[in-house]
Amino acid sequence: MYKGVKAAQYKRLKSITRPQWVRAMATQINSFKMKFFRFHDAGDIQSVKHLLKILKVAKLTPGVKHWMPTKEAQFLKHIPVNKIPKNLTIRLSGTNIDGGAGKFWPWTSTVTTDPKKATCPAPKQGGKCLDCRKCWDKKVKNVTYLKH
Repeated sequence: MYKGVKAAQYKRLKSITRPQWVRAMATQINSFKMKFFRFHDAGDIQSVKHLLKILKVAKLTPGVKHWMPTKEAQFLKHIPVNKIPKNLTIRLSGTNIDGGAGKFWPWTSTVTTDPKKATCPAPKQGGKCLDCRKCWDKKVKNVTYLKH
């Protein structure tokens, strides 16, 4: 919507093709001493090659818990689940509101219009995670977000 934001997003998209992207991402994440990192607040995986780069970033940032939502099931199908680093949770997003979760991937997310079915507390917390880390937690098989 905003020219500046759009330009920055396209610049970041283009950067994933650069050979130094993995090292640069890992350096940035490690330098900020983050405990939790979310990939893609806008956009998604662009290719299997891009996904493999994300796996490398997670391996280079072992002290950080990573979460990546994605609708790109066709790329996930190329990566065995046991190759996902322990500190990275990739959640396959459901494709329909009030629909089911993906079947082939162990960590998923769905969207509901029913507040009673939502498991994400963000709507009650000003739209923020605060201390909730369900999305990053591989023990949580599905996170259900309230449609907003």
